[in-house]
Amino acid sequence: MNTPNFHVRDIPIYGDAILAPMSGYSDLPFRSITRELGSAMSYTEFVPAPGLLKEIETLYRKLLYTESERPIVFQIYGANVQELVDAAQRIEQLGPDIIDLNMGCWAPKVAENGSGAGLLRDPQKIGQIFRELNKAVSIPVTGKIRLGWDNDSLNYLDVCKILEDNGAALIAVHGRTKHQAYRGNANWDAIAEIKQAVSVPVIGNGDVKTPGDIQRMKAHTGVDGVMIARAAIGNPWIFQHKEREDISYEARADMLRKHMQLSIDYYGADTGFRLFKRHAVKYVYGTHGASRMREALCDVETPADVHDLIARYQAKQLSKVPA
Repeated sequence: MNTPNFHVRDIPIYGDAILAPMSGYSDLPFRSITRELGSAMSYTEFVPAPGLLKEIETLYRKLLYTESERPIVFQIYGANVQELVDAAQRIEQLGPDIIDLNMGCWAPKVAENGSGAGLLRDPQKIGQIFRELNKAVSIPVTGKIRLGWDNDSLNYLDVCKILEDNGAALIAVHGRTKHQAYRGNANWDAIAEIKQAVSVPVIGNGDVKTPGDIQRMKAHTGVDGVMIARAAIGNPWIFQHKEREDISYEARADMLRKHMQLSIDYYGADTGFRLFKRHAVKYVYGTHGASRMREALCDVETPADVHDLIARYQAKQLSKVPA
């Protein structure tokens, strides 16, 4: 068996690239595709602790997984210590390998209420949360952070030391502040500082768009793994360390069909098809006639329309007739 790239406590992790937890995207159909192509772990979409305690069915559905996804990480968020503890105890019974606390979401409806990146304004509270979580559950507890609330409060080193001192088994770092959202460049130097400052595994996130970026981030920062978010949408082959331009139209067409069917099987015909369409337009990026095919994919109404569209464009790809 291959040697693990790193361990989360006693859980071996094989591989250096990991699909990031993205709301609305990192669902079971897409995770299963990326895991098959090499993503080393599966993080669920984040779910709110209060909603879990209210037993909202749609939230528990986000925590469904397959055994092939292990190690599976349930990501939760919230601002109330006891709610987070109670929710973690409840979802531990569902069999995850790891529970992760989201401290990176910048969305105002989350962060302004003290959840997600809002927790970065209260490092001592983060310490309390992790102390209590580690008392309450037996599996590893990890955290995903940003560098701070804004450039005037870059407290990432303090936060990471507090996380390590209070039992965090891994720290994932998006190299931007809450205020930046996705603007500007990710600060890989800060990620490197964190890696040097703590002894637990560190995963780097931000501005990883190509297989070369995976290696560059690892070389620049020394991180144990690299987390990929937006660049993986429509390009799950990045987890095979393949360049997007090297993926044939046939492979993209096959993946379109596969992703559509997985989504329909999981969600049902109407919802599954609607959610698949948000991924579909990304798969054809960079292909011959991509702009017109993206427009056409936005207008399809049924799976049959997709199959017909793929067949038409496949013929044009082979003939190189402008689409």
